Amino acid sequence: MRHSNVRFFTLVTTIMIAACAAHPDPIVDMKGVDPDALAQDWQECESYTEEILISKGIAKGTATGAAVGAIAGAIGDDIGDSAAYGGLYGGTRSGLAADRERQKVFKRCLRGRGYRVLN
Repeated sequence: MRHSNVRFFTLVTTIMIAACAAHPDPIVDMKGVDPDALAQDWQECESYTEEILISKGIAKGTATGAAVGAIAGAIGDDIGDSAAYGGLYGGTRSGLAADRERQKVFKRCLRGRGYRVLN
C-alpha cells in the first residue's frame, strides 16, 4: 500500500511540474507595437528570468521537506515514507514558486519597457 501511495504522489508531482512548464507566455496588446522591437525586448527580458534558478530552489525545497518529513515520521515511526513525501512536497512547492517568480520578472520587464501585458 505504501509504495502505491508514493507512486501516486510522484505522479501528481510530475503533473504539477509539467503544468507549470506549460504556462502560456505573456499576452501583449499589439496595438501600435513594432513586432521587431518586441522580439528584441522579449529576448532581453527572457534573459533576466534565467537568473532565477529553478533547480536550485527545488533542491533546497526537497532537502527542507525531507528533513521536516523525517522529523514528523520519527514521531509516528515512519521516517522513510514521511521523508519521501516531505521531499516531494517541498521540491514541488519550491519549483512552482520559482516558476511564478520567473513569470513575474518577465512580465515586469515587459511592462517596464512600455508594453501592455494583458495576463
